Amino acid sequence: MIFAPVIRRAAYAPAARSADLALQRFLLGTLAEPTARSAGCTVTQDEKSTTLQLDVPGLARDQLSISIEGNVVRLQSVEGAPRQVQRAWELAADIDAAASSAKLENGVLTLTLVPVEPVSKAVSLNIQ
Repeated sequence: MIFAPVIRRAAYAPAARSADLALQRFLLGTLAEPTARSAGCTVTQDEKSTTLQLDVPGLARDQLSISIEGNVVRLQSVEGAPRQVQRAWELAADIDAAASSAKLENGVLTLTLVPVEPVSKAVSLNIQ
């Protein structure tokens, strides 16, 4: 039988060490951002556009369908495709479909989504 002394943490270290806190912040920071990189999808954003890179190995251009409705982007594989893909993303602003682009290269689909530029609806009135 083995007896080991039990010492409460508060007895020898009343406060958490800075190294422990730094490790905890690092782990929480890397694990708390699933939107930046999750399940074969990488999202990058700058002031002009949002870029989504999605792994879709084994699928051709004609086997994928992309639809944009307001600020929601939907990606689906068509019937009869070798694998089924169904994803959707909701962005902060509406997307300009005419300025956006999609490119499939070596099994990686890259979507470059440009937000709609706000248009002024101000109307000038003539003074009579």
